[in-house]
Amino acid sequence: MEHPRREAIRLEDVLHALSDPMRMRVVRTLAEEEETCELSCSVFDLPVSKSTTTHHFRVLRECGVIHQIYRGTAKMNALRRADLDALFPGLLDSVLAAAALQEGRLGDDRG
Repeated sequence: MEHPRREAIRLEDVLHALSDPMRMRVVRTLAEEEETCELSCSVFDLPVSKSTTTHHFRVLRECGVIHQIYRGTAKMNALRRADLDALFPGLLDSVLAAAALQEGRLGDDRG
């Protein structure tokens, strides 16, 4: 699987990826479970088709928000927090905090 080098990650691509509610749901889940480092794709119960779920993960991977690796037959996902924090200090924490505030204001919009 192709992953962009840290230097190739672009702000506009990251913001585009985070603008989709399903992708934001994936990122929030990964951020909440960062202690485990990696989560299998099967952990994410998105209310979309399998092909659409695959698309969302591909967008997140190709823009540099997540790292994917196969462990046996499972595709594991991890947030690229170190890369994002180095390139865009405070961005990920700000977006996650804003998403939590929005959820409190509007209710659970995770799909």
